[in-house]
Amino acid sequence: MLRVFSAEWIKLRRPTLLLGTLLSVGGLVAMVTSFIFLLIDSPSGNGDRGQVITREMLALPSGLSLTFAQSAGLLGLAALCVFAAQTAQEYTYGTLRNILVRQPARMKVLAGKHLAISLFALILVSFSAIIGLGLSVLLAARVNVSTDAWFTSDAISNTTNSFLNVMFATVAYGTIGMVLGLLLRSPISAISIGVIWILIVESLLVAVRSSFGKYLPGAQLSNIGQGGSIDLSYSYSMQYSLIFLALAATITAILFKRRDVAN
Repeated sequence: MLRVFSAEWIKLRRPTLLLGTLLSVGGLVAMVTSFIFLLIDSPSGNGDRGQVITREMLALPSGLSLTFAQSAGLLGLAALCVFAAQTAQEYTYGTLRNILVRQPARMKVLAGKHLAISLFALILVSFSAIIGLGLSVLLAARVNVSTDAWFTSDAISNTTNSFLNVMFATVAYGTIGMVLGLLLRSPISAISIGVIWILIVESLLVAVRSSFGKYLPGAQLSNIGQGGSIDLSYSYSMQYSLIFLALAATITAILFKRRDVAN
């Protein structure tokens, strides 16, 4: 498994992939953070789906990590695209056959790849946290948001919880991308279906009836990243996500073990 991890990490640490992804997610987090602070007085809202995030909310101990948590869905979407492409490429280029020659145990191959995904996600989330938290401190003074509560023990606890929640959501999104790559065996198909479902289909379903959000995986993962909401509890989203990921991983593992590796 460790050899598979090393082989996978060689691909993931390529400067064009790693640095390019870091710059992309860093820009997204900076954009979300800037919008929340600079549009704080906007009547149309400054948060996700028109949510209003006030100065009072930002001044709480949880305010320091609030903007970073709001970026969980975008970070997850980036992880889904990267891992869907990296997994499906194994079939496109025929490299999976070579891997299985060196390591015939297919479950070890999957485990090693997922371990590499988790490390890549940790780097993405850590870099994004630095950008989001640092920019929050810089912008707070500009819009007269009090930061006295941001440097207390409660703030540290809230920030740690937010980091772990976003980390879980990002790894889960990456796992879904890996599942799509293994099932569809085409980078374009895997990315397209994943992005269309999360950005368009789920948004339309929730717009038609908000209760549909209880049954959509993307909505649950985004809710976990934000630490829960009034409409969806954190515990419900976590239970749903764990069951969904377990079922998806089990089905994919069975198919991966039994199907031919040819594209």
